[in-house]
Amino acid sequence: MKKSITFCLIFIGSVLVLNAQIKSPDEFLGYELGAHFTPHYKVADYFKQIAVASPKNVKLIEYGKTNEGRPLLVAVISATENIARLEQIRTNNLKLSTGADNTVDIKAQPAIVWLSYNVHGNEANSTETAMKLLYTLSSGKNVEANNWLKNTVVVIDPCLNPDGRDRYVNYFNSVVGKTPNSDPASREHIEPWPGGRPNHYYFDLNRDWAWQTQLESKQRLALYNDWMPQVHVDFHEQSYNEPYYFAPAAEPVHQDITPWQRSFQVVVGKNNAKYFDAAGWQYFTKERFDLLYPSYGDTYPLYNGSIGMTYEQGGIRAGLSVVTNDGDTLTLKDRIAHHFATGMSTVEVSSQNQTKLMEEYKKYFRQELIAAPGAYKTYIIKASNISRLKKLAELLSKNKIQFAYGAEKTGRGYDYDTQKEENFSTERNDLIVNIQQPRAVLANVLLEPQTFVTDSNTYDITAWALPYVYGLKAYASKESFKGKYADLSVADPTSNDIDRPLAWLFSWGSAEDAGVLISLQKENIKVRQSDQAFTVAGRDYPAGTLIVLRTENEKVVKGLKDKVVAVAKKFDKPVRGITSGFVEKGKDFGSNVYPILKQPKIAIASGNEVSSLAFGETWFYLEHDLNLSPSIINAKDINNLDINKVNTLILPDGSYGSFIGDGLTAWLNKGGKLILMEDAIESVLEKKGFDIKKKEAVVKKDEKPEPSKLLFKNKDKDDFEFAIPGAIYKVNLDASHPFSYGLGKFYYTLKTDRKIYEPFTKGWNVGQVNDKSLMAGVVGKKVREELKSGLLIGVQDFGKGQVVYLANDPLFRNFWEGGKTLFGNILFCSY
Repeated sequence: MKKSITFCLIFIGSVLVLNAQIKSPDEFLGYELGAHFTPHYKVADYFKQIAVASPKNVKLIEYGKTNEGRPLLVAVISATENIARLEQIRTNNLKLSTGADNTVDIKAQPAIVWLSYNVHGNEANSTETAMKLLYTLSSGKNVEANNWLKNTVVVIDPCLNPDGRDRYVNYFNSVVGKTPNSDPASREHIEPWPGGRPNHYYFDLNRDWAWQTQLESKQRLALYNDWMPQVHVDFHEQSYNEPYYFAPAAEPVHQDITPWQRSFQVVVGKNNAKYFDAAGWQYFTKERFDLLYPSYGDTYPLYNGSIGMTYEQGGIRAGLSVVTNDGDTLTLKDRIAHHFATGMSTVEVSSQNQTKLMEEYKKYFRQELIAAPGAYKTYIIKASNISRLKKLAELLSKNKIQFAYGAEKTGRGYDYDTQKEENFSTERNDLIVNIQQPRAVLANVLLEPQTFVTDSNTYDITAWALPYVYGLKAYASKESFKGKYADLSVADPTSNDIDRPLAWLFSWGSAEDAGVLISLQKENIKVRQSDQAFTVAGRDYPAGTLIVLRTENEKVVKGLKDKVVAVAKKFDKPVRGITSGFVEKGKDFGSNVYPILKQPKIAIASGNEVSSLAFGETWFYLEHDLNLSPSIINAKDINNLDINKVNTLILPDGSYGSFIGDGLTAWLNKGGKLILMEDAIESVLEKKGFDIKKKEAVVKKDEKPEPSKLLFKNKDKDDFEFAIPGAIYKVNLDASHPFSYGLGKFYYTLKTDRKIYEPFTKGWNVGQVNDKSLMAGVVGKKVREELKSGLLIGVQDFGKGQVVYLANDPLFRNFWEGGKTLFGNILFCSY
């Protein structure tokens, strides 16, 4: 009997040991890696299996969930002795990133290498590669890797965008045949709208590192900033006809990226090249992928002291197998092999240079405290709009940028509005960012008025200075000083509590103010809005002020006062009660200049004709910023709207020409509001009833075309004279128009194309540019001429309805806060 029990225990123990053994991806999945695309739940299960099987070498961290509930996780892999003191390694690394620590022995501090995969969902090879790399590093079978991990900690994030990747994988797996079809015209290579690239809300997560508007970015960057690696690689795919790309990067390279960071990219690149040369694989460096825009997976780490790099494998829409333009067949297994080689190479070269990496990392942050980068030492952002100032403070905090409020200081500095040196004085709630701090480079990159650009052939926008983005008055000073207070000084939301006022007044001028209006309307409270400034009880109120009259509401709304106060506290917005409608300036409250605001019933057009990114920005803004639930309709159905169900239709950037018909114009005549954004305007040009006209470039009489200055060696570059990758323009507003409430006389927009329109002869020219409107960014000579004057924001009456024309995107990537005020005005304000 004892022998039987002993045998059973030995057998059970053997089974447990076998179950705990590290399985290769092929063994775990039941198919050879690269034979199928693996859904995210299986990837997550594989990472969990490895962590259970190898607890002394692997630590799994689940750092969040996606919008669709999929897990976000990283695996941390290192030698046993390092995993045993992993928390100490992490905290020591953070000490080094303060720039002020001398207690950490950098020779004993492993370098942290962070590998990020699949930020774009349809670049689907990356996650497959992550499983292979995890197995190779954790199995103990690769002797070289075992040695690397003695002085290196590797963090693997297998999929930054699980929702987008599963959208692609589920589609592909549903249409692929028994044998993959390598013909590029086969349906398995053609994704349906919106494609797998973006996340659930159709955002490009590789443009969101600094802004952190999306759930995945917020959670990932919180973890990233708790580790602050020395090396970060962002694994991507590009067209399947392209060879492999790895660093060093192309110009423009931001001037705050250090010589060491640039030189180590070369070191890594040469190590990668060694393996590619040995295998006979093609690659390119120093082309196309630059280091400027601060919200990429390579630049954001670089601006935070890391060696940030992008690796690009050919493979988008390649499926499991595709024939390239060269006649070669590219397989998923090929793509995995290439990404695997650069991943292993990067760990190797980081291990070989661990001491130098740690020395330079420490030096980087120490230098930020001693000699901050850039021409300016202090940025002063005026408290001209408290709501938007709070939003700016939130962004700085998420990025660990230090700031304070208020300083008894006068001086001279660069005025972002006038673009000249001007006198300034600071007030109690002004936000002060002193650049002498550990995150000096990132702070300077985000706040500097003008970004120095060495090459116009950049991959993204060239201007993003935060005072323009948030629509706040600001100065940049060459003098170093700091704020005095940790927090804003704001009045209690109900500081003048009156039991039975004539009316309650709320300010208007931010996305939160639109939230106040929506919350009040959801309580069936009638809300009026002043279309002129007024003064009552000795206090001035601007046009746009929201007014809740007690008597017209209390008969139908029980607990009116409590509900008004609750909304004020929910949004932390001041509400002021007044006892008389007799105003000292302006018009009395019985006047028709205080209309009741209607609740918008909003629909957004979607589908193949629509930019998925533009659609996503609008959808996300309405759902997350405003807590609204818009109707999502197909673009082909815009002629079938019921005015009782939809009174506001948004057409994001897209091509709708074939759908602009009698049904839509009939809906407009009944009182609909049509909002046309960017290229959607092109769809109504020359259409009956639509008054918008494109402004064409003026050609002088007898003017001969200039001969081309483009050299053959630059044939792959854009003609700089016609370049506008993304620049900031000051739009001069009709300050009296409701669309300008909370903005004043001008608004800063991001201009990414040459399109501009003729001012209306009939209609409202709300926003126009002139020859002094360019504020920041790269704009070619020809484009500057074309954009010297014209209309960017207009509105025309159409029967009982309105058509709104927005030549630029006010919701750009959801971080353009000033644009949210404009868009809120368009949705809610009447005229």
